[in-house]
Amino acid sequence: MKAFFALVHREFIEHRGAFLIAPLVLVGVVFALTLLAFSVDRLDTRFSGQMLSVVPTWVFEAGFAGLSAAWLAYLGFVLFFYCADGFAADKRNNAMLFWKSMPVSDFRILLSKLAAALTILPGAILAVALISILLMFGVAYVTTMFSGLGNAGLFGAIVGVYGQMALVLVVVMVCGLLWYLPYMALVGAMGSVVGRWAIPLALLLPTVVSALEWVTLGGLHPFATRTWAYLDYRSQLPVSTDHLDRVFEGQEPFNATLFITDFLQKFDWMQVGIGAVFALAVIYIASEYRRRAPAN
Repeated sequence: MKAFFALVHREFIEHRGAFLIAPLVLVGVVFALTLLAFSVDRLDTRFSGQMLSVVPTWVFEAGFAGLSAAWLAYLGFVLFFYCADGFAADKRNNAMLFWKSMPVSDFRILLSKLAAALTILPGAILAVALISILLMFGVAYVTTMFSGLGNAGLFGAIVGVYGQMALVLVVVMVCGLLWYLPYMALVGAMGSVVGRWAIPLALLLPTVVSALEWVTLGGLHPFATRTWAYLDYRSQLPVSTDHLDRVFEGQEPFNATLFITDFLQKFDWMQVGIGAVFALAVIYIASEYRRRAPAN
């Protein structure tokens, strides 16, 4: 197991630029711009503080949700390119002979890359996201203090919102990683075979498969097939919006426990299991190809 954990750590070291350094730089730039905007009176501190005091809970919840969505989109983007490029890195940097001489199977090497994509790499993004949102909340609270409206009650409400929304972010991120696991495994397996060509092929493959079904079985057009409908379903995270709809309609305040309970109960866990089996299968097939392929 120590060797496996070392392989996972290697993936973080080799790709920390995209998963840690770049996000930290983005947080620093945005935070510096925010401070500069207030310091040169580009933003009216008193007006902003008064606005935050009108519906403070909703403002902070919406701000947390917006930044979380942005970080999740960034995570999805970098994970796609990591799977397409990281799985082919050993072949690209002429390290295949070295890895073939190691007492570690090709399957474990590819599995460590997939494990890194599910754990340590998104974990780094999660940590940076929580730090960035904490800074945003801090700036917002200081703004209310400048306007003379900051108090212990508001501070407690902000802390409560941060804790609830952070829990929601963790649950949604974990479920999202499990839901999109087969996509990550497929792109990674293709990357280990064709290298960076996996990026265009991963985008083209669903269209080709759907078109083949349309040609053989018929249909209105290539995007009106069962294959395309299934891929469309698996491409959208199944998030239950029942509680959120009631929140937006003003019927009840946001409650993280209710949202998470409803979310997990209505999550398609059978599809998650099917996706996990598919992911292991394609990784195994890619490892067999890698084992039999020339080392250079």
